[in-house]
Amino acid sequence: MDFPILSVLVLLPFAAAVIVGLLPSRRKELYLPVGIALSFLPLAASIWLFAVFKTGEGAFQFVEKTTWYAPWGVSWHLGVDGISLLMLVLTTILVPISLAASTTISKRPKQFVVFNLLLEGGLLGVFLSLDLFMFFVFFEVILVPMYFIIGVWGSDRRIYAAIKFFIFTAFGSALMLAGIIAMALMYGRQTGQISFDYLDMLNLQMSYQTELWLFAAFALAFAIKVPMFPLHTWLPDAHVEAPTAGSVMLAGVLLKMGTYGLLRFNLMLFPRATVDAVPILAVLAVIGIVYGAAVAIVQPDLKKLVAYSSVSHLGFIVLGIFALTSQGLQGGVVQMINHGLSTGALFLLVGMIYERRHTKKIADFGGLANVMPLYAGFFLFTALASIGLPGLNGFIGEFLVLIGSFVTLKWFAIVAASGVVLAAVYLLWAYERVFTGPVHNPANEKLLDLNAREITMLGVLAAFMLLLGLYPKIALDRIAPSTELVLDRIEATTTYEVPYPGRIADIVGVSAHE
Repeated sequence: MDFPILSVLVLLPFAAAVIVGLLPSRRKELYLPVGIALSFLPLAASIWLFAVFKTGEGAFQFVEKTTWYAPWGVSWHLGVDGISLLMLVLTTILVPISLAASTTISKRPKQFVVFNLLLEGGLLGVFLSLDLFMFFVFFEVILVPMYFIIGVWGSDRRIYAAIKFFIFTAFGSALMLAGIIAMALMYGRQTGQISFDYLDMLNLQMSYQTELWLFAAFALAFAIKVPMFPLHTWLPDAHVEAPTAGSVMLAGVLLKMGTYGLLRFNLMLFPRATVDAVPILAVLAVIGIVYGAAVAIVQPDLKKLVAYSSVSHLGFIVLGIFALTSQGLQGGVVQMINHGLSTGALFLLVGMIYERRHTKKIADFGGLANVMPLYAGFFLFTALASIGLPGLNGFIGEFLVLIGSFVTLKWFAIVAASGVVLAAVYLLWAYERVFTGPVHNPANEKLLDLNAREITMLGVLAAFMLLLGLYPKIALDRIAPSTELVLDRIEATTTYEVPYPGRIADIVGVSAHE
């Protein structure tokens, strides 16, 4: 029997949480170092998976399946493909960095570390589960640690933000659970055996009307998690009130559960409804791109500015997914990773300056480049990556999304391109107000620049931003075969034909036969 690497990967964070929870109360100085050390084990496992993953295959690899409860057709079924692989790596990178950024947490430090490790285990379970029942369990498990991370260790309005986050996401999850149960029962009527298995659901026969309703139930749950306009209102509150680690994980990985769900479940399980829903999802995605960027421009709070930028960037991902083209899907997946790196780094940077000044108001700063040149350099580098400067990670994702969506959603892509311009406006204008010019506020004159711990955290993220910007092939080689299988599924079950090479190639004079 092959070594169950995926099960080990999912269970390692839960085991680490138990170990930290058993540490003696009198040894508070051990909680964070032990938690960080243990969080490197899932990181090592995910990097090993990345290294041995077969790049030419789109199907699930390292598949593990064990019946959990036969009468209900529930199984422990795990698998990884190119779409989920990079999400595993991103998750396991951000957890130790988030913990390392939490040295100022003094209230209930043991519980803080435990909840972060539990959050990691739930996230890994979401990206690896091939059983809809287990997927839902992990999807819901995540709500609990994030609720407490915001509600216990957040800012002044933390209780309000935590409850709002929980209510929004729990409502969407309830609709998805109803859809999952309905599908399992339908499969039972058709085959005589109830099943929650994802691969079994691909063979489920259903009427078009039923498919539309199920698509809507899943899409609403994932749209809230993204969050898409107009279901985004919980996000700014959650980001602003959450501690730095909470904001990094929320922006870096939790929001991607929504886009991952749309790609993994909506497109694959409900292809006919997907094709017909493209105009609706495209409209909402473009509104989110422009709205999020426009609102970010006028934010007086630096953390809220970054929060609204997430609404805009996630709109690009949704647009790429529902463009239903090779470039769009690949760009959407790449952008999930890019957003996690760059926006996660931006929240880290905001948290670092908040620890020094205990304010996030842009007006309270000015001239910080004079006293914190390293900090200013990392902020500018990250802002340029988020904007999509060629050579950095944000460029290739947005470029592929815009190319892919231009082929099938020409006018949507043209409007969405304005989001790139607006991103430059809100981030570079914020940089100008915070870092350039003389130091006017005496409270900023003696601020300490980045220490070795902070440089290490930001340096790791900056290295990945540069790597994906200069050599995106390392990600695209693993993503492309899996996204092609999604498009093959849509073509095989609908009348939709994936355009190739598309109008962009025609514009630049490339023949389809070359």
